Amino acid sequence: MASMSPSERRLQKELMSLMKEPPPGVTVDAEGAGQNLTQWIINMEGASGTLYEGEQFQLQFKFSPKYPFDSPEVTFIGPNIPVHPHVYSNGHICLSILTEDWSPALSVQSVCLSIVSMLSSCKEKKRPPDNSFYVKTCNKNPKKTKWWYHDDSV
Repeated sequence: MASMSPSERRLQKELMSLMKEPPPGVTVDAEGAGQNLTQWIINMEGASGTLYEGEQFQLQFKFSPKYPFDSPEVTFIGPNIPVHPHVYSNGHICLSILTEDWSPALSVQSVCLSIVSMLSSCKEKKRPPDNSFYVKTCNKNPKKTKWWYHDDSV
C-alpha cells in the first residue's frame, strides 16, 4: 500500500468501507474495482415503497488521479436507465454534488445515498424535458456539461 498514490489509498479505503457496510440496496463489484481502482460498477436496487421498487440499476464511477479533490464521473449504465426527471436516457445524472457542489468530504457511499434518495423522492417517472436534444448534443463525459440546477422537488 506504500506505493499507492493518495488517490488510490483513498479509493482502497472507500472500497473496503463499501464492501463492509454498503447502503441498503447497494453493492459494489468488488472484484472489478479491485482490479481497476479507477473504475467501479455499483449495483443499486430501487428502494421499497418507491416508484423504482424491484428495479435493478447499475452505476459506473470513474475516478481521476485527482480524486477526492475532483468529483468522480458517475453515470447509469446497462439496459435499465431509470426514467427520472434528472436522469437522461444516456445515463447522465443532473445532480449538483457530481459537479459544482462536490466536496472531498463526500464519498462513493454518500453519492450512492444521494442517488437513491433522488430516485426515492420521485413522484412521476418521466425523462427531462430536453432529453432528446441533450443526448444528441452532449459531451460523452457528463462532468463537461454546464448543468442548470433549477428543480430540487424531484
